[in-house]
Amino acid sequence: MYMKDVKVQNKIGLHARPATFFIQKANEYKSAIWVEREERRVNAKSLLGVLSLGIVGGASIRILADGPDEQDAVNGLVQLIETGFAE
Repeated sequence: MYMKDVKVQNKIGLHARPATFFIQKANEYKSAIWVEREERRVNAKSLLGVLSLGIVGGASIRILADGPDEQDAVNGLVQLIETGFAE
């Protein structure tokens, strides 16, 4: 298992459009991926799960992955969040 903490950089957080980009990126990887916020963990490949966390701009989250490409998955998603979803 590999994990990293990251602060959400975009102002609106992980809602609607940014969440969709996040889910699409997560689905590019084979590993199981989760997002944690305040003791809640959801499947990072589930739009409803990610939206249910209510992640706002400036919030800190943890991204965890377990599988053959776990480091690439976590690092790719962290980079997406750190750039404010501007790929």
